[in-house]
Amino acid sequence: MRRRAAGRRRAAAWYGKALAAVVAALCATVAAPGPASATVTAAESGTPKPYAFAEDATTVEGATDTTNAVRLEPGRTYKSSIAKDGKLYYRLELDATTNAYVSATVVPRPGTTVSYADGVKISVQDGDSRRCSSSATAHFGATQSPHPIAAWASREIGADKFACQAAGTYYVVVERSDASGSSLSSSSSPDDWDLELSQVSEPRLEKAGSTTAPEIWNSASPEALQGDAEERKGGTGFATAGDLRQGVWKNGISPGQTLFYKVPVDWGQQFYATAELGSSGGGGDGFVATALVMSLYNPVRGFVDDVGSGYDGSQRSAALDPLPPAEYRNRYAFTDRISTMRFAGSYYLVVHLAGQVADKFGDGPFGLTLRVRVEGGAHAGPAYVGSAEPRDVFDAAAGGDFEEASGGAVGGGGTVSTGGGGSGGGSTMKLVAASGIGTGTVLLLTLGVWTVVARRRAVVVVSGGADTTATATTVAPAPWDHEAPRG
Repeated sequence: MRRRAAGRRRAAAWYGKALAAVVAALCATVAAPGPASATVTAAESGTPKPYAFAEDATTVEGATDTTNAVRLEPGRTYKSSIAKDGKLYYRLELDATTNAYVSATVVPRPGTTVSYADGVKISVQDGDSRRCSSSATAHFGATQSPHPIAAWASREIGADKFACQAAGTYYVVVERSDASGSSLSSSSSPDDWDLELSQVSEPRLEKAGSTTAPEIWNSASPEALQGDAEERKGGTGFATAGDLRQGVWKNGISPGQTLFYKVPVDWGQQFYATAELGSSGGGGDGFVATALVMSLYNPVRGFVDDVGSGYDGSQRSAALDPLPPAEYRNRYAFTDRISTMRFAGSYYLVVHLAGQVADKFGDGPFGLTLRVRVEGGAHAGPAYVGSAEPRDVFDAAAGGDFEEASGGAVGGGGTVSTGGGGSGGGSTMKLVAASGIGTGTVLLLTLGVWTVVARRRAVVVVSGGADTTATATTVAPAPWDHEAPRG
């Protein structure tokens, strides 16, 4: 009798510990925020984080001559650095049918000072130093605030092209210079800048199409989206850009900070964006002429357009001018802001708050609201021969942590996207399913423990034939002359 009583006491103690562990796991599962509801706290926003290079980026050293240039592979990302007055060479091995796009993102290091004209220039050249396309230069602009900026260059194949059409060795030339192409401005610090390089390849079409850019498209600004803003965290680099869809979004941004977002835009769809900087809650006075800069880059990190706004402590807004629908034929336009809308895929919205804002209005963070609209019915894209590298770079359905509803994702205060460009919700659905299964399993375990305790049995049994999928209702946020950022 004493042994049976002791056994019951030990079993009861075991049940108690098991029940406590299961309840704790259940609470943790229920309380854990999912990726679609990620928010940013003041502590996270208060101190700008360093630029986030791609995790798989390969570190390479740029050569000072073509002979020793390191080869860049399509679909890959590289990390390098460039010194004051630097001019670096990297090598490409290209065929006679594929378009190649190379982007260079410069990242000034903490404590660096820059001038209005400082920037980075990039070009692709053949073995005879002939440029394959116009050189592109990105400048820090009127903010004079150090932040990541990107410029791009290309080698394109086409009947209207006269150079760089043969297969062979080509060179990417990256230069650190001012607006005139001369040496670095004397007002800038001589520190090295970090550099992220990416190469994207675009295969030829199965059938040649029109080489005339669309001449008619809706250039009117739509009504601004209304409604309550959903919180959405921005990334600190192209590789970690936060996912957005059409809707109204909010975050915190601190002086000197740059936030990256990506928005899927399919063939035939137009992209609109407005950034609003909230009023200062900490007082201060004065005026920063170009405090907020919002820039748009296409899927190969090619600069499309930007807009800036001053700040005097009261709320300010800035909206990108209407852009044409994403179409393959846009590449034949003479205007860069039209020709850069030549791809479907994830477009990058990059928002920077000038460091000088802290001098007049404190360290923040300040409220940032983004109103993102993607309009137009998506249509089938061009038929390529082979795959791009990276494979999904021109696929609007490839990215995003959003659950789709009724064929589109419902945005925070926005509308339902009617585009057929794919949802990008697969990752989220898997996560939702996983969390649902996990929660259901824990619930069953909890019930099982209660049942076992009630029956005073020493063995816990969970039926393998039970439906362990809990009902999970998750409403996810939804569908937001080449001088690079003018600031």
